[in-house]
Amino acid sequence: MIVISRIDLRGTQQDPRQALPRAETDVSAAVEHVRPLCEDVEHRGVDALIELTERFDGVRLTGIRVPGAALDKALADLDPAVRAALEESIDRARKVHRDQRRADHTTRVAPGGTVTEKWIPVDRVGLYVPGGRAVYPSSVVMNVVPAQEAGVRSLAVTSPPQKEFGGLPHPTVLAACALLGVEEVYSVGGAQAVAMFAHGAGECARADMVTGPGNLWVAAAKRHLKGTIGIDAEAGPTEIAILADSTADADYVAADLISQAEHDVVAASVLVTDDTDLADRVEERLAERVPATRHSDRVREALSGPQSGIVLVDDVEQGLAVVDAYAAEHLEIMTADAAATAARVRNAGAIFVGDFSPVSLGDYAAGSNHVLPTGGCACHSGGLSVQTFLRGVHIVDYGRDALADVAHHVVALAEAEDLPAHGEAVTARTGGHRPDAG
Repeated sequence: MIVISRIDLRGTQQDPRQALPRAETDVSAAVEHVRPLCEDVEHRGVDALIELTERFDGVRLTGIRVPGAALDKALADLDPAVRAALEESIDRARKVHRDQRRADHTTRVAPGGTVTEKWIPVDRVGLYVPGGRAVYPSSVVMNVVPAQEAGVRSLAVTSPPQKEFGGLPHPTVLAACALLGVEEVYSVGGAQAVAMFAHGAGECARADMVTGPGNLWVAAAKRHLKGTIGIDAEAGPTEIAILADSTADADYVAADLISQAEHDVVAASVLVTDDTDLADRVEERLAERVPATRHSDRVREALSGPQSGIVLVDDVEQGLAVVDAYAAEHLEIMTADAAATAARVRNAGAIFVGDFSPVSLGDYAAGSNHVLPTGGCACHSGGLSVQTFLRGVHIVDYGRDALADVAHHVVALAEAEDLPAHGEAVTARTGGHRPDAG
């Protein structure tokens, strides 16, 4: 039997954030566990990485870098159907991410005074590709493509070593790296991988930024090392929310809830609907589908956990308020006018519109990026994109007269802030006079 909780918000004006299901994670507590690991990597480099890898992954490495021959072999041995799928995924991702590149822009603020916003890529990035219960060559694509399209000059991928593959990352992950032309790949996972990029170790030079999803320990290391290294986000357990009304296909809804629950026992699958009949039908389809799926035990635990549930609302209007409050990583809209409803959503990592845009399409081949904010962070953050790897730098270019024309305003504000030397830095150049003051 599939047990998924129901939360009834009908007829209530309460803040839905207090009632909605959410995975329970304590990144702050995890930081205290990863702190000594990160410090060990900082001080002992590769030796620490090898010891930590043996402790946590059960693999004794002789070196942390994946040999080029292993990348070549992984690509040569790759199933042709998987290679074709990866090539299509890469092509579609490039189309979308290439269009995200911003152009430099110069604004003429005053005669003789301009400010140019120049977009400069990060010099070096470390890209984390998770391991664990599943294999994620798609995460290689989602990390590498936007970094390449941003113009990042140096990038490296790391992924946890796998005992069954001689201490190398999964060969499909390596093949994806080879397809994308990535030559610098490491067999390091967990918090220690983030520390490797933050401090450098052996052949791995220090990076300016680390991106990519990972488990609780990766998130904790990102939090601990933020500032030493730039991060994209602290990824938590994956989640899907579906806003559906009576027009939705219960089988599609059930299939999509299951697809997300397949990731992990703490994955969140949430249905928000104003139709109790749909809720009943979805539960019936879950009861049929879950036993038949390969990872049924994992799916069943995820669906019955406190992070998953069916939320009943009065109407689609209230449903929109609920999904905005939830701010899901992935949000599917299955309503009578799905496009119009989707256009009103404000908080979601990615929005999937209608019956034929399931989350799994976005995971692999829609062209969108699947590295997205979790845990409600979609109310203030977006997913991985070309912009993640770009820095907007303002270039200020004023001539003598342009500076003199605004000098009295600068002096007035400097005095108001009790920072007179700021004003003196201007009057030293202008003599305290505007150009038309004689």
